[in-house]
Amino acid sequence: MVSGPGSEPDSASEPTSDAAPAPASAPAAHPASASSVGLKDAAVRTSVWLGRTAPSRSRRTESPAGLDRNRITEASVRLLDADGLAKFSMRRLAAELDVTAMSLYWYVDTKDDLLELALDSVYAEIDRPREDADWRDRLRELARSYRELLVRHIWISPLAGTFLNIGPNSMLFSYAVQDIVRDTGLPLERQTGALSAVFQFVYGFGTVEGHFKARCDATGLTQDEYHRQAMGTIRAQPHLRQIAEASEDLMAARGGETVEEMRERDFVFALDLLIAGIEAVRDRTGSPAQ
Repeated sequence: MVSGPGSEPDSASEPTSDAAPAPASAPAAHPASASSVGLKDAAVRTSVWLGRTAPSRSRRTESPAGLDRNRITEASVRLLDADGLAKFSMRRLAAELDVTAMSLYWYVDTKDDLLELALDSVYAEIDRPREDADWRDRLRELARSYRELLVRHIWISPLAGTFLNIGPNSMLFSYAVQDIVRDTGLPLERQTGALSAVFQFVYGFGTVEGHFKARCDATGLTQDEYHRQAMGTIRAQPHLRQIAEASEDLMAARGGETVEEMRERDFVFALDLLIAGIEAVRDRTGSPAQ
């Protein structure tokens, strides 16, 4: 299963989507499958960021001019955005770059390497919170930027739960999160739990939002049209009508004229609840806010 020049990694290199995500609280908790990096390297290398920094090719004289890891990574992100994770392949990437598939293996060993590089590169899009702002506002800013990233690149959700998340941009994101949680005044032993509560929530919220938006785009319907069609189908089924009516009451009570407005209200309120919970625990433990 080791990938080499001219070979295509098999299905074992595909990431699984059911791994528990840990985008910030435990960036090294989810190694990729040993089969995805080959039996030979499995004991010593579970990430493109670990072990050797260059692929194992012994000759580089045949590497194509003008091709480098940054260009390959940028093209990978474009393909993933356009076609999705399931259709991504070394051959498609090579065609995008107008090179042979063999050429890519001068810079990476496997398709997983490319996915991991692409994943880390988009973490650079997360806006850093203002350093002089209150921790609550900084938390809201960072959470919103992370949510927007998950919606913009829906393919990162399964990858964030598969790979180690220890690339340079991912680590900067983790450090920014940790800096905010330290400033809450929570006892040290409570900080990772607070971090997980907030960013696992954002991860789930952004993942669902991104996939719903993508589904609507694929059907050619707006989010509101898709929602009305779904609710109409549910109401037409007698055994589901009561559930639909209860759902409509809930949606009417929370306010908002559109799906996006209702979703935004939910996100803001849920995040406020989490912040209030952090404050309550901090006050109960007697730790001063910084």
